[in-house]
Amino acid sequence: MRARVEVDGKGRREARDPCLEPCAIERGMRIIGGKWTGSILWHLKDGPVRFNDLARMVGGASKKMITERLRLLQARGLVDRTVIDSAPVSVEYSITELGTTALGFLDQLRQWSESLPGETERGEAS
Repeated sequence: MRARVEVDGKGRREARDPCLEPCAIERGMRIIGGKWTGSILWHLKDGPVRFNDLARMVGGASKKMITERLRLLQARGLVDRTVIDSAPVSVEYSITELGTTALGFLDQLRQWSESLPGETERGEAS
């Protein structure tokens, strides 16, 4: 179905077939649209990464924020967490098969973003 607005004979407007909450786009954005979420998935694409290395790769994000995002991604089945029995103990994260399904459009988003003029960022929402 396609959402549209129809006007009756008296000029009243009414939505037909509106997106139900959440529509598919909104649902997808809720899953991976959080700040740093796409970057984290992108940095895991080449193989497992230890937490501190991931924190270095995702410049600008605090370790607390990365931890929150990783927990969310893990809960959604997009990332796996593995505890490495070493001294000291470390944690490694890897992207799951489900998580890899997001890489194609994340790459398209990256390419689109890189093609934008620099002024476009001024309207960026936080």
